[in-house]
Amino acid sequence: MNTITKAYSPEAVKEAGGILKAGGLVAFPTETVYGLGADALDEAAAAKIYAAKGRPSDNPLIVHIADIESLYEIVTEVPDKAKKLADAMWPGPLTMIFHKKDIVPYGTTGGLDSVAVRMPDNKAALDIIRAGGGFIAAPSANTSGRPSPTSAAHVAEDLAGTIDMIVDDGEVEIGIESTIVDFTEEIPMILRPGRISLREISAVIGEVRMDPGILSKPAEGTRPKAPGMRYRHYAPKAELVIVAGDNDKVVGYINDKVATLRGEGKKSAVLSTDENKEAYRSDIVRTVGKRSDYREVARNLYKVLREFDEDGADMIYSECFEEDEAGYAIMNRLLKAAGYKIIRL
Repeated sequence: MNTITKAYSPEAVKEAGGILKAGGLVAFPTETVYGLGADALDEAAAAKIYAAKGRPSDNPLIVHIADIESLYEIVTEVPDKAKKLADAMWPGPLTMIFHKKDIVPYGTTGGLDSVAVRMPDNKAALDIIRAGGGFIAAPSANTSGRPSPTSAAHVAEDLAGTIDMIVDDGEVEIGIESTIVDFTEEIPMILRPGRISLREISAVIGEVRMDPGILSKPAEGTRPKAPGMRYRHYAPKAELVIVAGDNDKVVGYINDKVATLRGEGKKSAVLSTDENKEAYRSDIVRTVGKRSDYREVARNLYKVLREFDEDGADMIYSECFEEDEAGYAIMNRLLKAAGYKIIRL
């Protein structure tokens, strides 16, 4: 397949909409990461997403909409708290889970009776969703398990030749996926952390729970209720290990490991923050930004993980981030990228 790449424009939107309506695949930007879109109400089109990504078929897809009225066409009920949250946070990096109507095929929801829905805060995305029919399933536009794409070049690296079109609108703003809140529970539950925090959500709707499994490895056989809950994600090609503890001990431990790897003729890499980047003796040191600026860290995380692949790293060590509300989204992604390998000093 010859993949067309075009800069975002009215002409590109029209072409993308035609491809989506015909059952094809289009990668497009959102404010979080680039998504791989298909008609969410066409089960055969949704199946093409799973095939292109190599994604497990029980991993549900998020349905992207461009207008609030569209939500009521695909879900059986919108609780009052969800309406309040939509009023406050949509368009934006927030996904909500509801009981689905029959119009949404099980091939889109991973076999679940619930559906995840989001309205992105990105003009290109909204234009393409409307042009494509209004209901676009769009997981991250990468090979399953790889770091999510924050630029069109990342999409092409993984999916060129397997999808119909890439709409290029530069680098994304946020860099990690949306927060997911499950409204099929009596008390709403955050299943995936993102830019929008538990504190911000609870300020709008009151009590919200955090899934206790966000920072722990899911049990074998667990059926994922939302994207990214069960499978290894965001992973570079080399093994990644997170090192947690007192800062000086972390730097010392990593430098000891780096020296051992060098003696074995292996290339080491470190995912660092600005504050420590001069302290490491690794072959490759890449920084994700200032430790105090979690938004900068999130924006750079996937890009740096992909750069380690380009560097040809054999082993990657990463600093740890706070395992509290501020750092939940970062640590959730890093732990999955590392296959939950963390050394606590």
